[in-house]
Amino acid sequence: KNGIKRGIDLAGGSEIVFEPSTDKSVTETQLNAAQEVLRTRLTANGYTEAIVSKQGSNRIRVEIPAVDNPEDAVSMLGATAKLSFVDYQGNVVLDGNDVKSAKAAYDTVSSGNKEYIVKLQLSSAGTKKFAEATEKISGYASGNNYIAIMLDDKLVSSPSVSQKIDSDECYIQGDFNKDSSAKLANQIQSGQLPFSLKVVDMKSIGATLGEKALSNSITAGIIGLILVMLFMIILYRMCGLVSCISLIGYISIVALILGGFRINLTLPGIAGVILTIGTAVDANVIIFERVKEELSNGKTIRAAVDAGFNRAFTAILDSNVTTIIAAVVLYVFGTGTIKGFAITLFIGTVVSMFTAVFVTRFLLRQLMGFNLRNPKLYCSYKEVRQ
Repeated sequence: KNGIKRGIDLAGGSEIVFEPSTDKSVTETQLNAAQEVLRTRLTANGYTEAIVSKQGSNRIRVEIPAVDNPEDAVSMLGATAKLSFVDYQGNVVLDGNDVKSAKAAYDTVSSGNKEYIVKLQLSSAGTKKFAEATEKISGYASGNNYIAIMLDDKLVSSPSVSQKIDSDECYIQGDFNKDSSAKLANQIQSGQLPFSLKVVDMKSIGATLGEKALSNSITAGIIGLILVMLFMIILYRMCGLVSCISLIGYISIVALILGGFRINLTLPGIAGVILTIGTAVDANVIIFERVKEELSNGKTIRAAVDAGFNRAFTAILDSNVTTIIAAVVLYVFGTGTIKGFAITLFIGTVVSMFTAVFVTRFLLRQLMGFNLRNPKLYCSYKEVRQ
């Protein structure tokens, strides 16, 4: 429940179909903008594996993993987050276009107490309008000197104004907790939809790849891992055995990270993990080939191991840095399952480099303490200079 989250292709979820709730015609540009807003909101709420796509000429279909109740998804996505600051006469003094950014915070408010709030950063135009409005409102009679903060025409907070506020920062104060303040900040930050949405269809859906998809994938991964381990042990002997232990450590660390951060895992995400297993094995192959070269030149086991790691480090670092750069680019510019693949690729690459360079080297050095220094344990007779 609190570990690795499975994507919609493995665990099912909710499917909602939206369409504009307006009689006016909607352009393709507006529909694309609405798609981007929904994607942003999903990502901000942790659903990086959600799928947002157009359906027909004026509908948007959203598939969200691990959300069994479609109404919960509708409440998160369907709000237009129309923000407005209104005086007691109903005049709008600021709107969402005047807000540059919004973020949740736990900070001290005007009463001197700490509570959850939403901090807003105003634009230059918004700052000017806000200063003019607060100067005027502060002169109203008691009971009328307030600004009502409205979200989707619902009152969020109505702080009183006693003086002119000439600042580009302000905050929304209300009956917030940690989750509700973060949700409101995400809605405002992700931008306003170009039109209101109405739900035309919503339903829960099962795992598209069947209930056995995950177990079959894990079984295939285990079989592949065993074959790789056998290959490494046969080819590199004691070094191969050490690399197998490092691979087990690698998988354990990646699993802990995925579970600890509750990352959505789909088949593309699993592919990212498996790809980095290959990267970890590749790093070990580079290291062990260097060790064998040093042994063939007549060096002792300890000297060969140290020299092999030192000579291989630059090549390993270069290859992993390029992979990390690719993962970052995919995450920044990608959406949905592409982001999920990028996350697992980034995590797996960093962890594989750590286990290949540090864990493997540590284990090999421990073998030195057991006097396992016969070159035959590390390479064949032909590879050691007689």
